[in-house]
Order: sequence, then C-alpha cells, then structure tokens
Amino acid sequence: MTISIKQALLEGQAFITHSDTQALDAELILLHTLNAHRNILFTDPDKHLTQAQVTDYRSNLQRREAGEPVAYILGEQGFWDLTLNVAPHTLIPRADTESLIDWVLEQDIQPKRILDLGTGTGAIALALAKEFPNAHVLGVDLIPQAVELANSNKVKNQLSNVEFLQSSWFEHVPNERFDLIVSNPPYIDELDEHLSKGDVRFEPASALIAHNHGLADLQHIANESKPFLNEGGCLLMEHGWQQAQEVRDYLQECGYKNSGSGKDLAGQWRFSYGFA
Repeated sequence: MTISIKQALLEGQAFITHSDTQALDAELILLHTLNAHRNILFTDPDKHLTQAQVTDYRSNLQRREAGEPVAYILGEQGFWDLTLNVAPHTLIPRADTESLIDWVLEQDIQPKRILDLGTGTGAIALALAKEFPNAHVLGVDLIPQAVELANSNKVKNQLSNVEFLQSSWFEHVPNERFDLIVSNPPYIDELDEHLSKGDVRFEPASALIAHNHGLADLQHIANESKPFLNEGGCLLMEHGWQQAQEVRDYLQECGYKNSGSGKDLAGQWRFSYGFA
C-alpha cells in the first residue's frame, strides 16, 4: 500500500525520535526520495509515492533513527553557497567552519595563492576559490578517496581555479610560497566523551581525533607552515572552543606575528591565526 506525501512526512516525523530536528530530517529525506523541490510539499501533498519510493524512504528513515547523519544519507551537504558531495570517508562540512571564510573576507587581503591542508570534501578550498576568482587554490588530503571527492565537488560547482592533491600535510606540496594557509585539521582529544554521541559516531576518526589532547596536528601545521608562507602571509586554523589560548600561544612560540582568535556564529572560539 502506498502513502501520500503528507502521510509520508508525518510518518517520518513520528519515526525519528533520536534527533532534535526530526521534522527537518524527515522532510529532507522525503524530498531526496522524491528527487523533488520543497514546493511539492505544499503544491501536491496528496500525491502518492510509488511502492519503490516508500521502501527507499523507510529504509533511509531507519538509517537516520540509528543515528547516521542526514548528509551521508542524502550524499550531499550545503556549505557557504555551495552544494557538496559527501561520503563516510570525509568529515561533513559544518556551518561553524564558514566563520573562517567570513574572517578571511573581512581582512584587507587579496591572496593570490592559497593552500588548504586536510581538505576533505574541498569545502574550504572551494569556498575560497569562489570568493577569490583570481587566486589559485591548492587543497591536499592524505586520503585518496577524499581527493577524488573534492575533485567531484570542483566539477559540481564549476570552479577552475582550484586543484586537489594527495599529500600528508606538506609532504607533496610544491616547494613554493602561499599568501594564505588554512586548515580544519583533527583537533578532538581521543578521550572526548562526545565521540560516542550523535553524528560524529559515523564520521571517520582520522578526521576528528589528534594526539596530545587534540593539539598534535595543529602544532605540526604551525611548525611546518612558515617556510611555505610569503612574508606577511597568514596561517589560519580551526580548533575546538577550549583550545584557542593554547593554539595562539603556540603560534607565538613558533614566531608568528599578530596572532589572534575568532568566534563562530554561536559565539564560541573557533579559529586562530598568525602572520609570517
């Protein structure tokens, strides 16, 4: 027996109980199943799903109820003004990270060469490539599948001034200098209790966890970045809300000038920066 769009939406909202956004989750999953725009919820609520659509919809509802992130179920996620393909071998882009893009745009700089370390889906690299069309952006990631995914997002968003390369941090980065190096590296302590809760349970640990209380990769990037920065170039790194002071202090120890930190839209310390 098939059901209408309206009935399917109500069923989904009732089925999903382990989410604070069950109504939105059900709506997104239903629209994905229908391959339709949100308007259909209002213009044709009595239209019936096919039996195949009902089966697919209920299967995806079960995945969400088990805790799997909606982005992995849909296979895509919005970031900045881009739509990005996502997959379980990469971190899901988050709105918090957009605060780094905001900060760069607020500065009186026009970077010509930009490096994004640990690019994942390519979110930061692609957003900066779009905002700075005259810049050349390089994104690197250790995981080959991530590089492949980032390239698919380059094509999806029709950006030509960005390229992606497999590299463990700076290992295969060309021996040249950049005006801006940016990174959202792993920065969560491996003992953090939040790793066993919510969406992060389904995300790759390699993109989340770092040794030394979450600071190891941040410190490695700070140590290695200066030879790759032009004079006056900027290193910008995302981190946890409790790590700002430690990251800022470490940047100063490494000889970066005018170091500082910035907040995300929730008012939490989200990133720190320093200049070569």
